[in-house]
Amino acid sequence: MSKERNTRKDEKKKPQKTQKEKRREKQEKKKGQNPLHAG
Repeated sequence: MSKERNTRKDEKKKPQKTQKEKRREKQEKKKGQNPLHAG
């Protein structure tokens, strides 16, 4: 139970993207297909 609590705390502490997401975003930008401007 304490383990679950810890993971939740960590999630709250750093709501930033994972390395994979960051890398993918970079590649998308390189291609000129920024998901933010796709909509």
